[in-house]
Amino acid sequence: MARRATPEVNAGSMADIAFLLLIFFLVTTTIEKDKGIARQLPPKEPPTDEKVIIKEKNLFIVNVNRQDQLLVDDNLMELKDLRKAAINFLDNGGAPAGTAEYCNYCKGGMADNPNKHNPKSSDNPDKAVISVQNDRLTSYKMYIAVQNELVAAYNYLRDRESQRLYGWKFTEMSKALDEGSYKGDKDLLQEKLEVVQKLFPQKLSEAEPKKSGS
Repeated sequence: MARRATPEVNAGSMADIAFLLLIFFLVTTTIEKDKGIARQLPPKEPPTDEKVIIKEKNLFIVNVNRQDQLLVDDNLMELKDLRKAAINFLDNGGAPAGTAEYCNYCKGGMADNPNKHNPKSSDNPDKAVISVQNDRLTSYKMYIAVQNELVAAYNYLRDRESQRLYGWKFTEMSKALDEGSYKGDKDLLQEKLEVVQKLFPQKLSEAEPKKSGS
């Protein structure tokens, strides 16, 4: 009896199909990106035994516990109020007029009177330091949100002064320089950015996270 021939499957186009499927998934798949913080580290300085003394009124302390609750200067605060509180602290200018630490461009940090300086708050922006401390169980989302609000406070004040001095917001100038879209003198633009940065230097100190329950 003649042996029946085994039918063969035509797999000649399988490679083409697999290649098309690969292209399809590459085009349609969304790759999630972790959010991060763009932060330039300060230059390395030689070690010194000199102790830096910061007045308590020049320190804005932000604590975030394991329940993602904010404690700002020993007072509970909602995240939505953090930016305004940081602006008031940085912009206070509590040093008396005529002293070396007097800030002639600060608008005051009293909530009930925006033009009144609080003598119990920061002397000037150069002395003002924001200290952030998290719990080890603080969520990453809350950590990023707190950092964003504090950086936004600095950007708000820098934008205000840049608009006053140059008629152009600091964040817009910085973006134009970074993207290379600025067609004018880039060195001059960089000098303007540095002038504004000196008016409100970003002094964000981050303490080592606390162990949960401590």
